[in-house]
Amino acid sequence: MNARRFLVVALALALVLFVCVGCAPGTERYETSQAGFWAGLWHGLIMIITFVIGLFAENVRMYEPNNVGALYDLGFLFGAIISLGCCASSRCKSKRSKVVHAEPEWDEIERKVKAGIRKWADESEEGEWEEVARKVEEKIKRELRDWADN
Repeated sequence: MNARRFLVVALALALVLFVCVGCAPGTERYETSQAGFWAGLWHGLIMIITFVIGLFAENVRMYEPNNVGALYDLGFLFGAIISLGCCASSRCKSKRSKVVHAEPEWDEIERKVKAGIRKWADESEEGEWEEVARKVEEKIKRELRDWADN
């Protein structure tokens, strides 16, 4: 990066920080009037910046204590969700990989289930087990198809 581009970026960053500190909670601006919904929304949006600045400056806070109450809290909450939620969702999307689920071979699964039931029915000596095996086989087949469709 050349010197001119670096200077432009540094000035832009300084301007953004200056604007954020000027509108930050805990400044003299809110000594005479209470912070409302829009101020809460803004304070929630810049909360990360004001937290870092607040570590070094005593008069800058993340949250304005002189506020109108629930409306300020609601605005601050919306701002915090936007500022923190956007960061988290963009980070999660980049880390996600698309998982390709292979379609199961339902015919193969049904064949294995049928073979297991037949083997179980053949091992028993009573003739009524064949009827039980057929009913169980039909039920399992229906359930597998319903589950696969959903």
